[in-house]
Amino acid sequence: MIVPSLLRARSSDEYAPLPWSPADREAIARYDATAAVAARGVFRSAREYAIDRRGTAASLRAIDAAHGGGFYAVPERATRDLDAAEAAFRGEAPVVDVQTHLVDPARWSGAGAEALAGFLRMADPDRWTDEIDPRAIDGAAWAALVFGASETSVALLTSTPGRADVNVLTNPQIAAARDVVERYAGSGRVLTHTIVHPNLGPGELDAMVDWSAALRPSGWKCYTLWGPATKASPSGGWFLDDDEVGFPFLERVRALGPRVVATHKGLGGPIPDASVAAASPRDIGPAAAAFPDVTFVVYHSGYERNPHGQEGPYDPRRAQPTAGVDRLVRSLADAGIGPDGNVYAELGTTWFLMLRRPLEAAHVLGKLLVALGPERIVWGTDCAWYGSPQPLIDAFRSFVIPERMQAEFGYPALDAAVKERILSTNAQALYGFTAAARADGDWAANAGVELQRAITGAEVAP
Repeated sequence: MIVPSLLRARSSDEYAPLPWSPADREAIARYDATAAVAARGVFRSAREYAIDRRGTAASLRAIDAAHGGGFYAVPERATRDLDAAEAAFRGEAPVVDVQTHLVDPARWSGAGAEALAGFLRMADPDRWTDEIDPRAIDGAAWAALVFGASETSVALLTSTPGRADVNVLTNPQIAAARDVVERYAGSGRVLTHTIVHPNLGPGELDAMVDWSAALRPSGWKCYTLWGPATKASPSGGWFLDDDEVGFPFLERVRALGPRVVATHKGLGGPIPDASVAAASPRDIGPAAAAFPDVTFVVYHSGYERNPHGQEGPYDPRRAQPTAGVDRLVRSLADAGIGPDGNVYAELGTTWFLMLRRPLEAAHVLGKLLVALGPERIVWGTDCAWYGSPQPLIDAFRSFVIPERMQAEFGYPALDAAVKERILSTNAQALYGFTAAARADGDWAANAGVELQRAITGAEVAP
C-alpha cells in the first residue's frame, strides 16, 4: 500500500512516532479503498495517484470521514476527476510562504546536522526512514519543491539555530540563494531572515550592523530555546522580555531595522528537556507591549504535539497554561495585545502536524482567529523538510471550522476570504510588498546548479 503524504506518520516532541490512533487506521483504510478503484479508473499507478491532486482529495475525504465529517470540504468527484480536484483546491491570491528551509550539503556534519536530522525523523518519520541525504533538501531541491512543484509565489528563506561554524546554512548563504532566484525569477520572489543569537554576547548584536547593510534581511530570526544558560533562563536559552538578552536585542532591532522579529515558539524538542521552557511563548505579550514599534512573528504559534491528547478550547478561567497555543493566547491577553496589534501567528509545521487531527486543527485555528483576528495569521510550511508544500496548501484551502464548533466555542468561520488572507495578503502587509502571480516554475530546475554553487561558495561570516 502506498501512503500519500498527508497520511504519513507524525511524531511527538519526544522524538518518537505517535502510535496510530483508531481514526488514523480508519482514514488509511478508507483512502486505500478509494485509491484502489480510482487509480485504475484514471490509469494511474498507486504511487502516481498518491501524489496527484485526486489522491490529495481522497486523503482529505478519508481523514474527514474518520473524524466525523465537516472539516474538509472536498467533493467525492474530486477523487476521480482532475478538473474537480483543481476546482476544489483553487485559490485566487498568490501564495506567500513565510517559512522555508534548505541546507548546504557541504555543511551536513556535526551538531547542527545531528539536531536537524533528529527533528526531521521526529516530525516526518515515514519520509526519513533511512540516513538522511542532504541533497534531498539542498538549494536545488528547495527551488524545485517550493517553486517548481507548488503554487508558492513568494517564499521566505530562513535557517535553523546554531553557530555559523556548525550550522547547516549561514546568513550569507541565505542571501546568496535570494540573489540567484532574483536573477532567474525576478525580484521579490524570495525574502530572507538573518539568524541572530543574542545570548552569545555583545559581538552578535554588533554583527547585526554589518548584516543589516550587507545581507538586506526582511526580518531577524531568533531561537530563544537555543544556547547557554542566562540569568533569566538558568536551564538554557533566553526570553524576549528579559533585561539581560531579550530587551537589548529588541533595542538593536529597533535601531537598525527591519523591525520584524520572527521567533521559534513551541516545538520545544525532547520532553522533559529543560530547554523546552525557553520555547514557551509566554514572553511574546510582554515583549510586544514593551516594543510596540517592532512586529513579532510567532513561528509555530507555540504549538506542541501532545502524545497524550489534543488541544481543545481556550478557557480564560483556567490556571496559567503550561503547553500549546493556549500559552500564546494567555500571554497576548494579559498584555492587551489583540487583533490590531503587533503580533502575527505562523503555521509552519503546526499545520503539517495537526491537519490529520482536524478537531484539534479547528480548535487551534479558532483560538488564533479569536485572539489575533484574520489579519494576524500567516502561512508557512517549513518545506522543503516535508517535500512539496502543495498538499499542505490544498488541505488548508479545503479546511473549514464546522458550524457546530463556531456555535459552541465562538470561533469565526474559516471561509475562503480568511484563508486567502492567511495564505497571501497578511504576509504582504507584514513585509510591505505586493506579490505578483506565480511565475512559471520551470526556472527552478534551471536555477538548481547555480543556486547550489552560490550557496556553497558564499562567504561564511563568523
